[in-house]
Amino acid sequence: MTDAIDLIAAQWERERPDVDVSPMAVIGRITRLATLLDIELKKFFAGHDLEFWEFDVLATLRRSGDDSGLTAGALNRAAMRTSGAITNRVDRLTARGLVRRAACPGDRRAIRVQLTPEGRALVDKVLPLHMANEQRLLESLGAGNRAQLANLLRDLAESLGDTTLD
Repeated sequence: MTDAIDLIAAQWERERPDVDVSPMAVIGRITRLATLLDIELKKFFAGHDLEFWEFDVLATLRRSGDDSGLTAGALNRAAMRTSGAITNRVDRLTARGLVRRAACPGDRRAIRVQLTPEGRALVDKVLPLHMANEQRLLESLGAGNRAQLANLLRDLAESLGDTTLD
């Protein structure tokens, strides 16, 4: 089977046979897949009156397992965003009534971001549907191929400096 990346690589091989374009087979496909998956996820979350980033913040708070919430710094690290981006996102989620800011016990200067009951209910409702959607998106791969791909992608991400969240 031939895809767009095969065609592009063949064109480059014809025009510039002196250049090894084999990395394009991986990078090009990852890039195209990221775009296709982004489109699918945006459609899914729009059907639940959410943006992907909104679900990401809400899910980060929910999976922390701590009802007292996360500090802005911990939320920044967990969501891999800048402090300005997180502040803007928390402001927007607060306006929707899905999170609230609360003072940290013992440190009045620090603020914790907490899920409201509405935010928690929304994450709990959407999470299983989101996982079913992701399962649908990957159904063309068998379980073994999915596991192998996940391991290969982890290895690549780690080689590029991606590490566990602290």
